Amino acid sequence: MARVNRLVVMTDNLLDQSREDLLSRAIETADGELMLVSPSEETLAHLVDVLADHEGRVDVLAEPATVKTVMDDFIVASNAADLIASDRLSLRTSDALATNPLLISSLSVMTLVTTDTSVSGLVSEDESFVDDVRSEYRDQWAAAEEYSLRTPPRTEVDEELAESLGEDAERDFQAMLGSLETARGDDGIDEVTASLLVAAKNEALLYDISKWGEDTGVASKATFSRTKTKLEEEGLIETEKVPIEVGRPRLRLTLADERLQSADSDQIVTAAQSLLT
Repeated sequence: MARVNRLVVMTDNLLDQSREDLLSRAIETADGELMLVSPSEETLAHLVDVLADHEGRVDVLAEPATVKTVMDDFIVASNAADLIASDRLSLRTSDALATNPLLISSLSVMTLVTTDTSVSGLVSEDESFVDDVRSEYRDQWAAAEEYSLRTPPRTEVDEELAESLGEDAERDFQAMLGSLETARGDDGIDEVTASLLVAAKNEALLYDISKWGEDTGVASKATFSRTKTKLEEEGLIETEKVPIEVGRPRLRLTLADERLQSADSDQIVTAAQSLLT
């Protein structure tokens, strides 16, 4: 597409706003079509949170490394998977994005300008400019690759956990993940660790929690087994053998440390983090 240089008058300057406020405004004022181009990691993560609380659909065109880093966090990725499953979010990637983050609707273009201390949105509603920008990035969208998100939808994960271990375990899992800023394992706690702590709190079998994890796509049974061994070695959980009629005994998980045993569900993760550091 040939570029035409023109002076574009910004019709609205949204200065010193939060990312959440800017994204909410864009979603609320869009006429059913909204595209986010070249978001930062923070902006993409915030979009998933904001979109979950708003009606609307957003098409995201981002650099592959940005999407991968954001989706390494189970909390964000599983919520994004929910939005994708309900056709409210679509992710595509391109290595050819040389632009500031843009929010593009059929009526306006918002450029996100970020400094160390603030985020501002510069909005243009110039019809010709909006049409040109929208056309250019819709063409790039059509040529881009769809991002394959392997994380299962959060709704499915929670429902299957309730069926496998009971509603108390589901509530514990929600509380533990809700107490985390991220679930990518940087601080010792990821979705597998949280799942095993839930199972131990509810004195469930390793077989049941690892089967749930593999069936839903959270992680393989081997990953659950390795993480269980690590938590045992760190003194967070214990196992006891439970005989079965045929085959090797199965292992029941329990919380080993009294600080975990006495903690509420939303405090167990904090206590576990202190024990793992």
